[in-house]
Amino acid sequence: MLKFVKEHMETIDGIANYPMVSLLIFFVFFVLLFWWVFTATKEHIREMSELPLDNDDQQHKL
Repeated sequence: MLKFVKEHMETIDGIANYPMVSLLIFFVFFVLLFWWVFTATKEHIREMSELPLDNDDQQHKL
């Protein structure tokens, strides 16, 4: 089964580009995620961490 898949994949033109594109997409995503984490304000992080503890009848500040 694996041999069949390998032989089939080798016949597709440009198949080597897909792993590089997916690596680039994930790398950019995690760089942006790290950037957001390090630039988030302490007040925003505290507000988000307290959300599960808030009562449903209270209004949330936006």
